[in-house]
Amino acid sequence: MRGLRVLRRLRVLGALSTVSVMAGACMVGPDYVRPSVEQPARFKSQAVSELGPPIPEEWWRLYREPELDHLIASAGESNQTLRQAVARVDEARALARVAGSYLYPTISNNPSFSRTRYSGNRDSTLTGQKVQQGVTVNDWLIPFDLTYEIDVWGRVRRSFESARAQAEASADDAAAVRLIVETDVTRFYYILRSLDSQAQILERTIVAYREQVRILSVQLRTGLVGPIVVSQAQAQLQATLALQRDVLRARANQEHALAILCGRPAPSFAVAVNPLGEVSPPVVPPGLPAQLLARRPDVARAEQNLVSANAQVGVATAEFHPRFTLTSSAGFESADIATLFNWQSRVASILPSVSIPIFQGGRLRANLEATKARYRQAVAAYTNQILIAYGDVEDALTDLHALTDIVGSLRAAVSASQDYLRFAQAQYKYGLVDYLIVIDAERTLLANELSLALAVNLQMGASIQLIKALGGGWNPSEN
Repeated sequence: MRGLRVLRRLRVLGALSTVSVMAGACMVGPDYVRPSVEQPARFKSQAVSELGPPIPEEWWRLYREPELDHLIASAGESNQTLRQAVARVDEARALARVAGSYLYPTISNNPSFSRTRYSGNRDSTLTGQKVQQGVTVNDWLIPFDLTYEIDVWGRVRRSFESARAQAEASADDAAAVRLIVETDVTRFYYILRSLDSQAQILERTIVAYREQVRILSVQLRTGLVGPIVVSQAQAQLQATLALQRDVLRARANQEHALAILCGRPAPSFAVAVNPLGEVSPPVVPPGLPAQLLARRPDVARAEQNLVSANAQVGVATAEFHPRFTLTSSAGFESADIATLFNWQSRVASILPSVSIPIFQGGRLRANLEATKARYRQAVAAYTNQILIAYGDVEDALTDLHALTDIVGSLRAAVSASQDYLRFAQAQYKYGLVDYLIVIDAERTLLANELSLALAVNLQMGASIQLIKALGGGWNPSEN
C-alpha cells in the first residue's frame, strides 16, 4: 500500500511537470516588433554623409586637453547625479531578478511546536460522551512547503520580460546621464577658458586705457587737449573696468557650477586660468541617420520602455485565462521530539488548484485597455525621441557650420580693427584726426575681440553638442 501511494504521488508530480514544460511554449499577448519610423537618407546640413570612423568611448580626448581629461575623470568618480543613476540601475536589475524568481517554486520551512491541555470536563468529538480525564498533547512539526504557479499562459514570463526591459532602460538612462555629465563638464570647461580670454583681452585693454588717461591728463594740464577728451577716455576706462568685473564674476560662478559637476565642494575647487586662444574643434563625421538609432542611449531607453509596455500587454491578456497553482507540503510531525525524524513521522500533502476568472465587473478588460493605451504612449514617446535625435544632429551641424564661418569672419574683423586702431593713432599723433576716431577704433577692436572669444566658445560648444547628439562613444554592449 505504501508503495502504491508513493507511486500515485510520483505520477501526479510527473503529470504537473509535463504540463509545466508544455506551457513553456505558450505565451499570450503580442511579441515585440520594433515600430517602423521614417529614416532620412542623409542629414541635410551635411554636404556628404560619409560613414566616417566611430566616435571613441573617451571622446573628450579628441580635444587634447589634459586638464579636461582630469575634470571628466573626477566627474565620473564623484558626480552625485551619476551615482543616483547607477543606483537606479542596480535597483532595476534587482527587481528584474525578483520578477525572474517567480519562474521557480517557492520553498519554505516553517518549524513549529505546540503544547495543548484539553479539559477533562469536555465531550469527546468522536463519541459525544464525556471524557474520563484531561489530556496534554504535544505537537512537533517541521514542514517544507512548496508553492508554484504553472505558467501556462506566460503571465510570469511576460512579467519577467517587462522587468528585464525596465532594467535595460535604466542602464540606458544611466548612459544618457553619463553623457550629459561628460558634455556639460566639457562645455563648462571651454566656457571658463572663453571667460579667461575675455578677461585677458579686457586686462590688456585696461592697461592701455589707463596709460591713455595718464597721457591725456598731462596734455590737459599743458593745454594740448580739452577736458572733453579726458572725460571720454576716463568714461571708456571705467566702462571697461565694470565689464572686466562682470567677466570675473561670471567666471567664478561657472567654476562653482563645474565643481558641482565634478562632485567637489566649490570652496576647495579651482581651475587654472587658461585663455582659449585660437583653437578649433575636432572633425566628427555624423555618419548616416540610420546609424543614429543604435548610437543614442536615450533612443535605446525609449525602445526598452516600449518593450516593457508590450510585455505588460501580455500580462494583462493572461489575466483572462485560468491560473494553475501547485501547493504541497512535506515534512515530519510527532508528539515526541525523540521520534520526530522517524520514517513513521513523515507527513505530506499536495494540492493542485485552478483559479478561473468568471466575473470581474469589467476590471480585466479595462486593465487590458489601459495597458494597451500605455503601449501606444510608449510608441509615441519612442518615435518622438527619434525625431528629437534627428533634430539634435541637424541643429548641431547647422550651428557648427555657421559658427565656423562666423569665427573666420571675426578673425578677419579683429585683424582689420587692429589696422584701424594703428592708423587712427598714427593720424591722431600728427593731428590729422580728432581723438574721437581713436576712441572709436579702440571700441571697435575691443568689441570684435570679445565677439571672437564668444564665437570661438560657441563653436566649441556646437562641436560638443554634435558629439552629444551622436550619442558620444556609447556602446550598447557596455550596459
